[in-house]
Amino acid sequence: MSTDISFLSRLEEIIATRINNPSEDSYVSQLIASGDKRVAQKVGEEAVELSLAAVAGDSQEQLNEAADLVFHLLVLLKSKNLALQDVVNLLQQRHELSAR
Repeated sequence: MSTDISFLSRLEEIIATRINNPSEDSYVSQLIASGDKRVAQKVGEEAVELSLAAVAGDSQEQLNEAADLVFHLLVLLKSKNLALQDVVNLLQQRHELSAR
């Protein structure tokens, strides 16, 4: 099992599989079945929870909430046929423009 940032690509693949082959046992499948609004709501909830953990100063809670936020962001992106690489590409373009 990969322990570096490339695991995010593997996680995207797992999420895509759960979206494309729904299972009652899969949290991702259940979340997707609940609709776009619920998926977006989860991203918002996790962002708020991360912000509150940051204010509280609890490093472990910040990591837990950041992981939840990244996971739910990946689900949202994949549900809209987008990928983390699309986000990375945009960030790189913005960086290149600001570096001029």
